Amino acid sequence: MTPLLYSTGISVTGDGAFLAAGPLLAASLTRDPVAIAAVTAVFYAPWLVFGLPAGALVDRWPRHTVMITADLFRAALLALLTVLVAVGHASIPALIALITLVGIAHIFFDSASQASIPAIVGRDKDTLAHVNGRFWAIDTVGRLLLGPPLGSLTFAVNRLIPFALDAVSFLLSALFVRNLPPAEPATGPHEPIGAAIRAGVRHLLHTRDLRLLAISLGAHNFGYNMALATFVLYVTDVLDVPDALYGVLLAASALGGIVAGWRARRLTRNLTYRQVVATVHVMQALSWAGIALSGNVWIAALMFVTIGAGGSLSSVAVGSARQSLTPDGLIGRVVSAFRLVGVGAGGVGALAGGVIADRFGLTTPLLCTVGLQLTAAMLTWPFRQRRAESGR
Repeated sequence: MTPLLYSTGISVTGDGAFLAAGPLLAASLTRDPVAIAAVTAVFYAPWLVFGLPAGALVDRWPRHTVMITADLFRAALLALLTVLVAVGHASIPALIALITLVGIAHIFFDSASQASIPAIVGRDKDTLAHVNGRFWAIDTVGRLLLGPPLGSLTFAVNRLIPFALDAVSFLLSALFVRNLPPAEPATGPHEPIGAAIRAGVRHLLHTRDLRLLAISLGAHNFGYNMALATFVLYVTDVLDVPDALYGVLLAASALGGIVAGWRARRLTRNLTYRQVVATVHVMQALSWAGIALSGNVWIAALMFVTIGAGGSLSSVAVGSARQSLTPDGLIGRVVSAFRLVGVGAGGVGALAGGVIADRFGLTTPLLCTVGLQLTAAMLTWPFRQRRAESGR
């Protein structure tokens, strides 16, 4: 697991820089909330089209070869974006196109890496919580704590730097993935792609806890991205925070995320997967309400700590549920089907946030996500106690 964790730590730090620098680049090209929201949406939208086929292919290809190829492809795309910015040809359409291609490569990498974890460590509930907790803690350090401040600060110095750093991070990630054990033989079936996809979707739909968790995660991501899509404008125009500090504010969520991820096994041991995710919905609702109603940057930073903690716990619970309740030969497809709902909803939520902000103001998307998260919490909580999630 160590090479995969190192690979994750390096690449997500570059991703975190991109997460902050991408919207800042978009905001420097246009002040149209819908256009800026579209840039955020395309980080997730490729799952809607390519997620299911990618999962079927991952289940029949050597997984670490898939990860290396995806890393190298993303490095090339980020290098191209760096060149476009350098020569002054960056535009919203070009940014959207490149982010879309990066997102397609991410689909393959994510499906392969998630499928690799139970193959290495097994399917015990506590062990999966421990490993996934470490995984998401490292992800949080890079994506939220180190990456966004690095992205916004380097963007303020020179627009080229954050995109060049992300390209280098993918090259380094590929080097670490090469140190994984030799690729396992493909275990997935070799029936037509359509039939393979249907098998993965059937498993998700027929496994009640996975089905409910997928819908719940979709609601979570829809609401989170509805609020976050134009949050860069809320921060700069309403909270009056300088561009260089935008990533620092986002990084506040890492503080809670790191602690929650590192302690995930203890924090989730006595809860079912659905109970964890329902609790996170409530945490998200209270946090976005605090940001919207206070209009204070310090309260916003504190609320982002809670948002980060909830995000880590939700990721651990959902990831562990998928890995423990799915046979090895189906994991790639189930991860992709799951993401089709969960991550795809994030893109739709981002577009909705842009439209809502454009028509009703920058605070309205934050308030809308409060109601959505509370509704999702009620629907997710297992009022009829079921212990199927325990792995027995």
